[in-house]
Amino acid sequence: MSTPTKTAPPLEIELAPWQFEIGGVVLGTGTPVPVGNVEGLGSPATRPQDVDNPAGDGTYPGRDFYGPRTIRMEAGIKTPGDPTAAADLLACLELALDDPAARTRPEGRAVLRGRWPGHRTRRLYGRLRRMEATNTTNAINGWIPLDIEFAALDPRWHDDELSQLTLRLDQAATHEPDSRSISAPLCAPTDCDRADPDDRPGWITNRGNVSAWPSLRVHGPVSHPRIWNTVTRRVLELGLSLRAGEWVEMETRPGTRWALRNGTVNVAGDLTPESRLDHFTIPKGRSEIGWSADDPTGTGRLEVSWRSAYTAL
Repeated sequence: MSTPTKTAPPLEIELAPWQFEIGGVVLGTGTPVPVGNVEGLGSPATRPQDVDNPAGDGTYPGRDFYGPRTIRMEAGIKTPGDPTAAADLLACLELALDDPAARTRPEGRAVLRGRWPGHRTRRLYGRLRRMEATNTTNAINGWIPLDIEFAALDPRWHDDELSQLTLRLDQAATHEPDSRSISAPLCAPTDCDRADPDDRPGWITNRGNVSAWPSLRVHGPVSHPRIWNTVTRRVLELGLSLRAGEWVEMETRPGTRWALRNGTVNVAGDLTPESRLDHFTIPKGRSEIGWSADDPTGTGRLEVSWRSAYTAL
């Protein structure tokens, strides 16, 4: 069996309906790795918090949380008459499982991408737990059946396309050039241009059907930055100062929640008591992000990125 010497390509492969992608290898319809049955596309398993009734029959219901979403695929490498190509594909899939960045670091995540008819490509974050060649009897003919298991630690599906927003402290709406020149003629109030709420630059849209987890980065020079969502009314406020060239990144996604200065220094202790990373989400539909800070230069900025979230592929 050959061993690939290059790392997997970036996850930018365009998928067709009924296709999946793991570690740069595309599986499914129209590929050398057809997929049969796929388990785990329904509701993920729940973790009930029920408590037994200590004085009688039955239980007291608690909160039901989702556990990991486990995706199991029955697939096979199919390269008729070319066992070398089959071995190379198997080696690439094994390399995806062996990726140290996803396997040996607590914050490491592998990505499973998929697409169903009528939907955009979506992705799961988790760990590739199993990539097994279940039978090599016909490997000489280019056929290797596979058993693949992916444990999505976050059970939600996320849009493959990353949405981004950049806000400076001056959030005045932009206007067309010369729209307010001093030579413009006077006009009656009913005829003059009006400020359009859609011009406000903080609007964001989560196209999914459940709340999405944003990543936020504040660039200095600023002091005491405060970020809020006008729909959820959740706030993130930091009692610190950043010099020019410094930044703070706040990650809200389960399993990777942190607040880091310049990517290394933990500043979670500078969050105010009302600032909860696990509650700061982008609701489905349209909402607005705003922020404030002390910045005499007016050059500070906020960057927000998110992926629309869904309950299903």
